[in-house]
Formats: sequence, C-alpha cells, structure tokens
Amino acid sequence: MTRQSLLSVQNLTMRFGGLTAIDDLSLEVPQRAITGIIGPNGAGKTTFFNCLTGFYKPTSGSVVMHHPVRGPVRLADLPSHKVARVAQVVRTFQNIRLFANMTVLENLVVAQHNVLQKASAFSLAGLLRLPSYRKAADQALERALSWLTRLKLMEFVNHPAGALPYGTQRRVEIARALCVNPILLCLDEPAAGLNPKESAELNELLLYLCREEAVSILLIEHDMSVVMNVSDHICVLNYGRKIAEGAPADIRVNPHVVKAYLGEDDLEDDMAAAGV
Repeated sequence: MTRQSLLSVQNLTMRFGGLTAIDDLSLEVPQRAITGIIGPNGAGKTTFFNCLTGFYKPTSGSVVMHHPVRGPVRLADLPSHKVARVAQVVRTFQNIRLFANMTVLENLVVAQHNVLQKASAFSLAGLLRLPSYRKAADQALERALSWLTRLKLMEFVNHPAGALPYGTQRRVEIARALCVNPILLCLDEPAAGLNPKESAELNELLLYLCREEAVSILLIEHDMSVVMNVSDHICVLNYGRKIAEGAPADIRVNPHVVKAYLGEDDLEDDMAAAGV
C-alpha cells in the first residue's frame, strides 16, 4: 500500500566547515508509518534530526512538512522553538532529558509550557488565575493524564522521574513528547540502554502509537530487534549519504548495508540475536 508523503526531504546538505555531515539526501517520509533511519556511528543520523527540528539550519536543500491543516511548511524557515508548535514535529534525544526532581506528571505538564505561557498572557493571567488560564491549565493536566493512562504509566504519576527504572524513564520521555500533540514524532535511539524485555515493550508501544494513535514516527535506532520489527520503511545512511532505502526485508540483505553497517561476517549473528 502506497502512503501519502508527510515529510519531503530534497537534496539536503549540512556542512560544518570542510566536513559534510549530510550529503545531498532526498527522502520521503510517509504518513501513519514508522520510518527507520539507520547507519554506523558518524553516518549523519542525529545531524539529520537536528536539521528537521530546527537545531541546525541546512547548508542547502529543503525539508517540507505536508501539514494536514496548514499545508506545506518549510521547516528551515521556522525558528527552532516554532518547529514543534507550528509544524508539530517533535523529538526525543539519545540521552534522557527528564527533569529528575519533578514528578512524572509535572514533567508532562511542563512540556506544554508554550500553550500555558500563551494562556497566561506572559504570567499576568496566570498570577490572577483568570478563567482562560485555568481552562488551559486544566486541559494540560487532562492531556498529561490521558497519555499516562494510554502508555500504562499511571502508577508512576507522582513518582520523581529520576527515581524510575531506566526503561520506564524512556516511556515517560515519549509520553512527554506526545503531550505536544506531534504529527511526526522523531525518536533518537529510544532503545538505548534497554534490556531485551524493555526493547520488546518498546516495539509494542511504537506500533500502538502508529496504528492506534495515528502518530507518524521517524526512528533512529541501532537495536535491530526494534528497527526490523516495527519499521514500515528504512533509510540507510553512511558518511552522510543515502546508500539504501526500502522495506526491512530488502534492507536486511542489501549488500551495501551489510558491508557498511552490519559487517559482512556479523550479519547472520546480529539478525539471529535480534530474533529477525
């Protein structure tokens, strides 16, 4: 089944002085699908995410979000703080960035600060507890509790985020990102540090978000048990260039991928260990 494109990347290039981190990358990210971005360390995967989410302005090329309400949105034209608000492109990071001393619930509410700040008229309405601010605050709380319920995290609602098991913190981080109402959720190595049981639970979560909640997902991941089992489509980078693209079954046996990323001798062992 051919899916409509949600994100169009055309001839994207990102240079840092004499280093080319992304080299003429073109890619279509489909709606309501999980797209995996894989490649060896230094392939340009995180740089690609940074270009999508406003941390870097590309040297050349274009990234266009086909927003279902606003129409085409050129991400490079947006200030970084508006990428999530206007284009609804939201990301997580390789390293967990929860507020460790806040409760799980507080982490999810504070993620909605853009909406709350606007409703507070930059603190005045908040200080006076005007009805417009109270309504926005109630909605933020309701949204946070809703995602905690759907992601089966309600038992941790009042726990300090930093005291939770690592795998649970990963789920909380994803729940926090979902509170911003993303159309495209960019996950940067969400399985990093997870044990096999937690990785399997992550697989179920990602498939649930895509299939049941209609969240399109762009996934950077080294864990092949995650990538191969959940991705509808995979793009492989090496030295900033796209070397392969296609369905997981095709990528698994692509000789360029085997050579550049998995290692010719290690492919069977890696796939067997991943259970794919």
